[in-house]
Amino acid sequence: MNKKVFLKQIIENSDSKPGRYFSFFIQSLIIFSLITFSIKTLPDLSESTKEILNFLEVIMVGCFTIEYLLRVFVADKKTDYIFSFFGIIDLLAILPFYLSTGLDLRAIRIFRLLRLVQILKLFRYNKAVMRFRCALAIAKEELILFGFIAVILLYLSAVCIYFFEHEAQPDRFQSIFHSLWWSLTTLTTVGYGDVYPITIGGRLFTFFVLMLGLGVMAVPIGLLSSALSQVRNEENNLPLTDESADKQDPSRL
Repeated sequence: MNKKVFLKQIIENSDSKPGRYFSFFIQSLIIFSLITFSIKTLPDLSESTKEILNFLEVIMVGCFTIEYLLRVFVADKKTDYIFSFFGIIDLLAILPFYLSTGLDLRAIRIFRLLRLVQILKLFRYNKAVMRFRCALAIAKEELILFGFIAVILLYLSAVCIYFFEHEAQPDRFQSIFHSLWWSLTTLTTVGYGDVYPITIGGRLFTFFVLMLGLGVMAVPIGLLSSALSQVRNEENNLPLTDESADKQDPSRL
């Protein structure tokens, strides 16, 4: 076994004992990196603490860099890994450190914890992922249609509130584009309170949009819930596997 094959077995094969050790070491390092990153944002840290955190960050970036280079080295098709989801995440997590851009992207390393699902290889997770994938396939057309309707409602709400509030609050509702922020926060029922109507017409219209927003937020949840129920019912007669999930016609469910 040559060096490349040996490294490939450790880095990409989590079934072997060295592969599991390597995988859990990297995952533990990611968690530790996220903790140190969060600690660094605390106010009134002493200079010695900051120096220790910076030193630890250098070591961790070095480890992540070595891991990234090794993954590129052992990949059968290097471009496939480099431009894959995890490849891009791995690169973005270390690149700002070397470029000294001031942009800290350490937090995106949390996405790499998704590899734990692959490492643990738990059947219930694989089955849940396939079930959710089938549900999305079933409700895809309805979700796309809902998305278009939501965009239309968002724009119309911005137009209406602009006509209601522009004269009373020209600084807050300067244009329809400025009104889109109010429309977004109101239609999604978030309501930050930074922009709100003061006219009677604007307040009545806000009440209408809030009631509409409750229904808007419930639609995609209902669609996915219904689709998941269909998939679960189908599982009673057809157990889902990787092959059957790919061959299954969602329109038949």
